[in-house]
Amino acid sequence: MSYPITIIPGDGVGPEVTAAARICLESTGVKIDWDIQEAGRAVLKKEGTPLPERVLRSIRKNKVALKGPIITPVGYGFRSVNVAIRKELNLYACLRPYKYFKGVKTPIKDIDIVVIRENTEGLYAGIEFKAGEAKTKKFIEFLQNNGRQVSADSGISIKPISVSGSQRISDYAFRYAKKNKRKKVSIVQKANIMKFTDGLFLNIARNIAKKYPDIESESILVDNLAMQLLQNPEKFDVLLLPNLYGDIISDLLAGLTGGLGMAPGVNIGDNLAVFEPTHGSAPDLKGKNRVNPSAAILSGVMMLRHIGENKKADLLHQALAEIIKEGKTVTFDLQPSGKQDRPARTRRMAKAICKRVYELKS
Repeated sequence: MSYPITIIPGDGVGPEVTAAARICLESTGVKIDWDIQEAGRAVLKKEGTPLPERVLRSIRKNKVALKGPIITPVGYGFRSVNVAIRKELNLYACLRPYKYFKGVKTPIKDIDIVVIRENTEGLYAGIEFKAGEAKTKKFIEFLQNNGRQVSADSGISIKPISVSGSQRISDYAFRYAKKNKRKKVSIVQKANIMKFTDGLFLNIARNIAKKYPDIESESILVDNLAMQLLQNPEKFDVLLLPNLYGDIISDLLAGLTGGLGMAPGVNIGDNLAVFEPTHGSAPDLKGKNRVNPSAAILSGVMMLRHIGENKKADLLHQALAEIIKEGKTVTFDLQPSGKQDRPARTRRMAKAICKRVYELKS
């Protein structure tokens, strides 16, 4: 059987890490019919948009995609292609597992936490109004007339959190916990201050939790969570978060498990899934073949589990873990302290993982 899967190489180091993931996936013996789709900055120049409709059509057709990072300008230019893909395809859940690998330099050992982030709502949805525009002024005037202290020269962001959106992400989190034999879901919010948005999210999640009596649930404020993750990460299992909090806490956990080079993820909807490393495109490292490919490879492991190839997923995961633990053929960020050997390039590390896959199969 051959699986049709969309692959989006991306920008910057994206093509390098997706190529590494691709050869590692193929080394397991799983047959994949790759549908290569370009998106991002280069496509913007050629086709007038960083996200052509053909890319979305490919994902809708194949149901599964492996995507490299795509450049998002900071403070100017086009909106995030990553966000656009999630919204256009209604990929409402972002799943990011964080797990300690032996051999990785980390401040805390034995972390095994899954972040489940709502993907379409909240401040991260990007509903904003520029300071000084007529519609912004009218909105500010409305707020001021209703007793809100808002400066007349403010830019405005709106934070929508809906009942329906909160229900589906909460149900997804508890279903995931039950299916994967997880014991606890922590509902993360700031409902003590934002009572009508985060409060709604919290109340909906608590109601959903009642349908899963075998899964422990708790609520925790997002600022307290940030502190507790540094002091007592073993207390947490599955984290359920609104959009922006999920993005920030994801990077905190990446820092506790070896950096973004070790952080895989998937954006998933009812029948579509786009797997991708959490890290950015790092344009300054483009073409240098230096970036850790583990996040892209682990995203591929998640993809194999999604399509039902669990044994192949276990095989690739084991091979990667063994190569990292040995520390002989790894990129600069994974080299053991004091090691004087030259770090492996992205491609060389991927080839070492492929070789280990073949050895484990024989």
